[in-house]
Amino acid sequence: MFTTTAIVLQLRPYSDRASILHAYTRAGGRGTYILYGVGSRRKGAGVYTPLSLVELTVREGRNGSLSTVEQAHLIYTPSLITTDIRRQTVAIFLSELLSHTLYQPMQDEALFDYLMTVVADLDRCDDPENVHLRTMCGLASRLGFAINEEQHPWLTAVPATRAQRQEQLRQLCAYYADHVDGWQEMKSLDILTEIFD
Repeated sequence: MFTTTAIVLQLRPYSDRASILHAYTRAGGRGTYILYGVGSRRKGAGVYTPLSLVELTVREGRNGSLSTVEQAHLIYTPSLITTDIRRQTVAIFLSELLSHTLYQPMQDEALFDYLMTVVADLDRCDDPENVHLRTMCGLASRLGFAINEEQHPWLTAVPATRAQRQEQLRQLCAYYADHVDGWQEMKSLDILTEIFD
């Protein structure tokens, strides 16, 4: 049994009684856990919304089985992400981005701390429509494929218009596709574009 701080990436149904939780943890990087009874008072689904900061108590699996979340509670309650559709949409996009790029079950506290600042930025900033762009630039450097501003100035510039924002996002996704093995198309991209259209 161990306890760790975690950032929720995805919660997916597994069976009538269980779900699979994908999270990025301070203790061990990317982790996949089985979770029973989501929706009960003890394990409310609201704890597992995208980019939630939670403390997990986990029972380690044996003989190759998934570890099980025994307890979970929020350690940071955002004031705006849960009520603002724009911020919720960005949170869904970023959780998908992190799911596509953070594969390793290896401890990286510096990366975890950076992701915590991303959550705080999304919750408190005055320009939620740009948070995902800033995050993609910052995350690239932390994953080893930093954007060279002299070669790609349009990828790091602050967009002045909606059209520039959409084009920058398209170009950033293309940049990630060139640098991330097994990159998958972002399913939430259309929703994000529609919300900020």
